[in-house]
This record gives sequence, structure tokens and C-alpha cells, in this order.
Amino acid sequence: MTTVERVTAAEGIGSSPRRPDGIVKVRGEFAYSSDLWHEDMVWGVTLRSPHPSARITAIDITEALKVPGVEAVLTHEDVPGVNRYGLEHPDQPVLAVDVVRYQGEPVALVAADHPETARRAMKRIRVEYELLEPVTDAEEAVRGEAPKVHPNGNVVRHVPVRRGDQSATAEVVVSGVYEVGMQDQAFLGPESGLAVPAEDGGVDLYVATQWLHVDQRQIVAALGLPEDKVRLTLGGVGGAFGGREDLSIQIHACLLALHTGKPVKMVYNREESFYGHVHRHPAKMYYEHGAGRDGKLVYVKARLFLDGGAYASSTGAVVANAATLGVGPYDVDNVTVDCWGAYTNNPPCGAMRGFGAVQAAFAYESQMDKLAAACGLDPVEVRVRNAMSEGSRMPTGQIVDSAAPVAELLQRVAAKPLPVSPSGDRDLRTLPGGVSNTTHGEGVVRGVGYAVGIKNICFSEGFDDYSTARVQLRVVGDEAAATVQTAACEVGQGLVTVLQQIVRTELGVERVTILPVDTSIGNAGSTSASRQTYVTGGAVRAACLAVRTALAKRVGAPDLELVGGKVVSTRDGVLADLVDVLGDEVVDEVVEWRHRPTEVLDPETGAGNAHVQYGFAAHRAVVDVDVELGLVKVVALDCAQDVGRALNPQAVLGQIQGGSAQGLGLAVMEEIQTRDGKIRNPSFTDYLIPTVLDMPPMSIDVLELADPNAPYGLRGVGEPPTISSTPAIVAAIRAATGKDLPRVPVRPEHIIG
Repeated sequence: MTTVERVTAAEGIGSSPRRPDGIVKVRGEFAYSSDLWHEDMVWGVTLRSPHPSARITAIDITEALKVPGVEAVLTHEDVPGVNRYGLEHPDQPVLAVDVVRYQGEPVALVAADHPETARRAMKRIRVEYELLEPVTDAEEAVRGEAPKVHPNGNVVRHVPVRRGDQSATAEVVVSGVYEVGMQDQAFLGPESGLAVPAEDGGVDLYVATQWLHVDQRQIVAALGLPEDKVRLTLGGVGGAFGGREDLSIQIHACLLALHTGKPVKMVYNREESFYGHVHRHPAKMYYEHGAGRDGKLVYVKARLFLDGGAYASSTGAVVANAATLGVGPYDVDNVTVDCWGAYTNNPPCGAMRGFGAVQAAFAYESQMDKLAAACGLDPVEVRVRNAMSEGSRMPTGQIVDSAAPVAELLQRVAAKPLPVSPSGDRDLRTLPGGVSNTTHGEGVVRGVGYAVGIKNICFSEGFDDYSTARVQLRVVGDEAAATVQTAACEVGQGLVTVLQQIVRTELGVERVTILPVDTSIGNAGSTSASRQTYVTGGAVRAACLAVRTALAKRVGAPDLELVGGKVVSTRDGVLADLVDVLGDEVVDEVVEWRHRPTEVLDPETGAGNAHVQYGFAAHRAVVDVDVELGLVKVVALDCAQDVGRALNPQAVLGQIQGGSAQGLGLAVMEEIQTRDGKIRNPSFTDYLIPTVLDMPPMSIDVLELADPNAPYGLRGVGEPPTISSTPAIVAAIRAATGKDLPRVPVRPEHIIG
């Protein structure tokens, strides 16, 4: 249920039109990148290191080349350009040279006429390793108590944040040490793509990704080719959540295609997918909160250690988010926060929904519950007393200059009716353990918990964050029609639908075609940071306004609007039919659009206007816990979130539900478990994700408090619900069990131990 129930004409902004890809996806007819095919293609596979830390002493590909059907076997010696790539820092080899730094690091490539042939040949490659002791503890790595993973040391980035009196004291002090496990994006579509060599000596790559242009930048460097010789087109994407922001098959497939002169298809199986993409950073966090007897915060001190794994990826930006958002959505005058990102020999970590804010929120919300108990306050009340609002100042000094309804969000979820307490015989499906028949209600205790979170929206710290959009308006048949071209990746979030809605609203036409996404147009940035509706939506809106300006000059009406296929003057009314004004001509406008600028953080104090916009969400969780077996059933997970303006109300609800599901997963089941740097559970048999049976009903309040600085007043939606759902669920488990529970995911042994 939602407070947003508007429908506007022509399926424009504020309505919830049917997704153009919805029916084919439900029917299983949608073409994902793993479905790509070419008549004369061969198959590529990757040989990966079985060791998390080792020195390569020899590689012998002789026997692999003898396998019938093998087209190529490549090592680092066959990389024609720079054998380095990376999302923010080029620190990762395309193929390992002298050392491997994590289990799964690519060492060699094989192309063959059949995938099984390629795998057989891959197993014949002989690699000799000298094993090294892996570095697996991020805190030890940062403190210099471990060997160097990279020559320049083990610190990817350190971000300090200092505000106010660094020696402030308080009447009530609570502290804790909190840990967050390594979560996987767990997208259902594995990494896949097709590279096709071109007659001009270049290559065309069709791939599932989140950011075509940053992929292109890294690929051309490795291939030693100019940018115009490497062309990327987006393949069908089966989910992303940050895990496709880094490269996987991209350079490898292109290398094999150029070497063999044939199209090369690569598709990871599920186990390889766990090795082949980054994950959420595990974290260890030390927090101390000082407050008055009334619960008002006096100071917050925190030290956060994020495990970035073997290579940098986006660790630097994740560290900045965790540091700048590490106090939460609360007013506090005195702040001392230090956050480090570490190199280790664990699997590489990078972008995942929530991006640093998830880890910090689990810690600071756990602390707020401790503070409430110490002050004898209700958990909601202590949060409301400290809640920031519009005009509040972040620990970085940045003013929150749009709505920040933290108190209202909390009060809304607290006011929702609680689920009826069960009595009598219960349906097993409603109990912890479900139909496994572990309990009929005995030993089951109910708990309620609350949490609220804050997330920055769009790219930060002075990054040139923009998107390019091309909008064309012409007559097709007997009606005006628009086409839209951007390089913004649709990864399942519904961007294509929203862009159509924007064009229908601004140009007053029903027929809107979104062209295939490729690198023939300028950069649109990554589909991450809850930014695409803001930035690419802003670019498309600006391009539409440019089209209207061009038409206004043509008809001599500066106050022109386009409504329902009519050219309308706000002063003189309907001037003409749009088809008559267009005639045989095409109005074609390309716009590069940017949001307001941000600033790099001060390296000593963390001060600066680092972020574009902030999003807020609050959750109330109700859980049933079998305190004898340690099993948990989430009974309800209610949410309130401010979205600025709901451009597509149904899609907004989908984002809130999906984000909450991933937060539930982190709370009680999702963790990549490693031992000595090796992944122990690289499969969906052993890495568990929530299903429809795990997700409870959700009552959702959507607030629309417009941000005056954003297109249509919108606020990024996708990440905030992931942030507050995890600590709310754990708070509810604590309420049911009385256990401290300083780590997620919560396991049965944590409850009964």
C-alpha cells in the first residue's frame, strides 16, 4: 500500500505505464547477453588461480594448444596494450604476470569451437606456483602488521572526518564493535558477452554491463587501440546492483576475438561468477556515542575498516561514503571518524547497493538502540530527538538544503498497525523454519525493531558527473514521434520506462522509442549511485526542452508547449498541429547535462560539499525468533521513504521492496564465507538469498517532498531501503532474544550461543 496513487494522461510523469520489457521477461522470451549468438563464433574460457596469494614461477600452454578445436591460448605476453585496468585505479592485471593476489585471478585464456573443448584445454595449462601467506585481516593490513599486498602498501584510502570539539565528554557513553560480512550482488544473469572482430581492425563488444564508456576506456588501453576501434553495445542485463561496474569478460573476449579473427562468446557459470565480480566490502567498525541523560548526542567517535580485497575497484569512493555518512541522519556537533579501505588477499570488493552506507548504518543504528536503553528511552524517541532536518549540517560541514524528514519517517513506521499476535494452531509457513516442521510455536518469541538511514545520491567529491542525451522529433505515418538515444544502461530498474514518460510529458507525444544503448553517443555514467533517473532523466528532459526551443523559434512563440500532439502557446492557446509544424523535417537535439558541482573532501578534516543530494528511509521490522533453534522469520518489514517526486509510483514501490529484500538477506542469510582467502560457498546452494517465501508483506509510505535542485524534484530511490532494512531486522531479533548481535548476517549460533 502506498500514499502515491496518481495517474496522469498520456502515460507521462506520475503514472505507472507497463514496462516495455515486462511481458517478454515474464514469458522467458527476453534476450539476455548470455543468449547472444553468431554463426561462426568460438567460445572463450578463463583459467583462474586456485590460490589467494602466490608467485607464478612458470606457465606452460603446450598441451592445451594440442587439443583439437582449440583456436587460441593466451597469457599476459599476448596483451598488446597495457596489462593493467581498474575502475578508479589501474592496479589489476588483465592476466597475471608474476603474482596472483586472490583466488580466481585470471591467468590465461582459451578459445575453442565448443565450451567443453575450451574447458578441457584450459585444464591442460600448467601453472607452477610458489605459495605465499595470504593477508586476510583488513585491520592488520592497515596497521602494517601484515605483508604488503601491493608494493605501495595496504591502504587504498584513509578518510578522516573531524568536526567540533575532539575531546568532548558526555554523561552517557555507549560503545560497540560491529562486523558486516561479505555480501554478493547475486544477480541471476551471469557475466556474459560476445566480441566480434571488425574489418577495420577493431572489435564490437556486446555485453551486460553498468557503464559502457568506462568499460571502453579500460578496454582500449589493454588492446592498444584507439577509442573509435572499440565499440560497445549493451546486451540484455539480468541484474547488476553494482557487481557489473567492474570489468569481467570484456577485455578477455576482445583479446580472443582479435587473436582468432572470429567472434568469441564468454559466459560464466555460477561458481565462476562468484570469483569474477566484486562484492560488498566486509567491515569491522568501532563506535562510541556520547550523549546527555536526555539522549541528545554530544559526540560520535568511530573507526571503520573496510576490506577491499586484492584490488582497488571503487574502494576509495566506498570509504568516503562510509566516513561522511558514518554518523547517520543525526545532528551531532562533535565528530571524530576515521575510515580505511584495505588491500588484502580476499576477493576484490567494490560497488554494491548502498555503497559504504550499509556497513556504517548497521553500526550507528545498533549504537542508537544501545543509547536508548542506557537513557531509558524508546528506540524511536531517541532517534527523533536527534533527527536531522532540512538545514542540518553534516559532519563534513555541508548543509542539507532540501527535505530531510527523518523524524516523520520514523513516526510514520512507528504508527503503523502491528501484525496481529498469533494464537492457536499456526500455518507452518508463518513460523521460523517453515514447512521443515521445526516448531509449532513453542520457543518462538516476537520482536520489533526500528532503523533509519541516509544515503548520498549521484557521484560525489568533484567527479564530473553528467549524461548525454539525444532526442529527435519527427512525423512517422500520421503522428509525431520521438526517439531517444543515451548510453545509460537499463539493468532491470526501469530506466527505459521513465525516459519514455519524461519525453511524453515534455513533448506531448505518445510514440517514444528508446534506441539501443551503445558508445556511439557520449557518456551517460554508470547505472549506480541511484543516479540515472536524476542525471540521464535530467539530460533527456533538457534535450526535450531544446527541441521545444527549436520549435518555438520556428513558429515564433517563445512560450510554446507541446500538449497532446498540439503546439500550444500559454498566451494564445493552440497554434497548430505538431505534425503540420514538423512536416518532413526532423528536430534533432543533443544535450550534455550536469547536476550542481560537488567538492573533494579536505584530506585532513573531511570537510567539503561532497555530495549532490541525500536520500532517507526508515524501517520497522517485526520478527518471530525460535530462541531454541536460532531460526528467524521476518513477519513484517514496513517502510517510509522520501522520494522527492515519484516519477513512476509503481517502479518506486518495486525499488523499495527490492532494496528491502537485499537488506533482509544481509541481516539473516547472505554471506560469502572465506577461509584463508578462499571462498567456501560459491554457489546458490550454499550462498542463500531471500525468495518470495522469505519476504513479508510490506506497508510502504512514499513521501514526495521535492528537492528544488533536482529534475522534477526527484530524489534517488534505489539504495536507501537497503540501508535501513538490515539494522531494523537485527534490532527486532535483539528485542526478541536479548542478545547483543554485533555481526551480520545473524546466524543461528549467534542467537542460541
